[in-house]
Amino acid sequence: MNQNECQFPSLKSIAEGDVKMPIKPIIKRRLRFYVKSHLSPHQVQTLKRYVNDVRTILFSPKSKNSSSAMPITYVPTEPLMAGDLVRVRSLEEIMATLDSSGKTKGCFFMGTMKPYCGSEQRVLKTMERFFDERDMKAKKCKGMVLLEGVMCDGNTFTGRCDRCCFMFWREEWLEKIE
Repeated sequence: MNQNECQFPSLKSIAEGDVKMPIKPIIKRRLRFYVKSHLSPHQVQTLKRYVNDVRTILFSPKSKNSSSAMPITYVPTEPLMAGDLVRVRSLEEIMATLDSSGKTKGCFFMGTMKPYCGSEQRVLKTMERFFDERDMKAKKCKGMVLLEGVMCDGNTFTGRCDRCCFMFWREEWLEKIE
């Protein structure tokens, strides 16, 4: 079984002993479950912030000018609306906006988004809230849009998935075309 594949389709083979289970993801999940079951939600958030701070210290590029290590923020001149034509910024421009964990304001830039860099797209709709299935809660958001026909193929970032979901795009990653 490929480590990048979802384990669900392989459950029968796993039960029959035909497939070796990847040890690392299971240990990681068990550790995460153990931590979450023994800490309050506030303690979990504090721990996440601490881990992100440590990641930033350890993995941020070392430079003489400390301001260059901070992510670049593109401020849109006006908010994007449904129907607007946009250019997806280049990969280098988007990478400059990401923090050490690969996020801009909490939103991941996934590997499946790379082919769209530099392309022209149309905004399908702006996002105000979405349903997070991990927490089973509706969450508010700002500065995120969905692009027409730009869907996740479900193969590279999260492993194999057949859902075909819209990808969330930050306005900082897009440039409005007049």
